[in-house]
Amino acid sequence: MSCFQTVQDYALRSLGYGERLLPRSDFTLCEQFTLIGSGMIWNIYFGLLAVVTGFFFANLLAVGKNAKSLWARKPAEWFIFLFRGSPLFIQFFFAYFLFLSLKSVSSVFNPLSAAWAGALVVLFLNTAAYSAEIFYGALRSIPKGDIEAADAYGLTGWSRFRKVMWPTMMRLAWPSYTNEAIFLFHATTLVFVSGFPAWRQKGDALYYAKYFADKTFNPFVPYPILAFYFILLTLMVISLFGVINKRLNRHLPQGQRPKLKYRPNFMR
Repeated sequence: MSCFQTVQDYALRSLGYGERLLPRSDFTLCEQFTLIGSGMIWNIYFGLLAVVTGFFFANLLAVGKNAKSLWARKPAEWFIFLFRGSPLFIQFFFAYFLFLSLKSVSSVFNPLSAAWAGALVVLFLNTAAYSAEIFYGALRSIPKGDIEAADAYGLTGWSRFRKVMWPTMMRLAWPSYTNEAIFLFHATTLVFVSGFPAWRQKGDALYYAKYFADKTFNPFVPYPILAFYFILLTLMVISLFGVINKRLNRHLPQGQRPKLKYRPNFMR
């Protein structure tokens, strides 16, 4: 089988299109690159949707944690503590069995037992908690002079937050938030090795890399391929967030504009 034919058969296999059966023997580099690349579709799906939706919820949590009202502050604090204080793998595990229990109560919860919905919910809540702590720290670090200037212009309440506090908070938090987004994409590899099963072998990149490693007893080919794809994905995230970072800091002199630096989290 030619490499072109392999790409045609397996490029969209993780979505259920193309060849249904996985190769059984005589694995080629083309097959491994194609199938692991096909699985990356799921990693991008989980990471992209979780980052976008979690961003808005994280802003809400950060504002809630900074609120003077006890009824707004305490729920935000406990939510952030719960999801930052427990491992993501355990969150996947317990969420899956919780969703299975809800499934027996009503058919409305059926989608949550599938990875495309249930795992996405877990990633959304997890990244929202971590991002909220980043935004909260940035919110507390807003220079007092900026707030006093807003007061001098007569800005109060929502107008002050939208025009002064929120842009400054984003500018201060963006480098750290970029690292959180990168780690979230890496964390998507936990989805199919936790509680959520890969239905009809439609898994993510790690699922296919593990398949080849188990069949060939040689992890030194599929796992470097997996790392290669994630390095490319990381470079794309850094580039995109770098453009946004420049946009947020466009009003500053060239020498004062902070540059993005990738600081990997070795533990979470």
